[in-house]
Amino acid sequence: QVQLVESGGGLVQAGGSLRLACAASGRTFSRYAVGWFRQVPGKEREAVSAMHWDGVNTYYADSVKGRFTISRDNAKNTVYLAMNSLKPEDTAVYYCAADPKPGSYYRAAHYNYWGQGTQVTVSS
Repeated sequence: QVQLVESGGGLVQAGGSLRLACAASGRTFSRYAVGWFRQVPGKEREAVSAMHWDGVNTYYADSVKGRFTISRDNAKNTVYLAMNSLKPEDTAVYYCAADPKPGSYYRAAHYNYWGQGTQVTVSS
């Protein structure tokens, strides 16, 4: 069992930056794929970025390419999402997820372990 806790959300003006963190406890998750997803009311949860357990293969949604960067620090059991040049349309609840099984790590359905979410609000 893995517990995930996100932090770093908040209110920022358009063009600003935030860094989200997701701390894992319960198991060492160096062999887990990790992902960041976001959701707004009335819409499905969408993949923002994900990283294979190898730390090399990554996925980014087209809408965030060049602005967001996913990284992980296995020594700290933490995964990060650096978000730059934020836009109002990035406003959402952001969730981190983790799972040890191989497969489509860029899909929400791949993940069994989820954090509680952190709100990101970008004002125009």
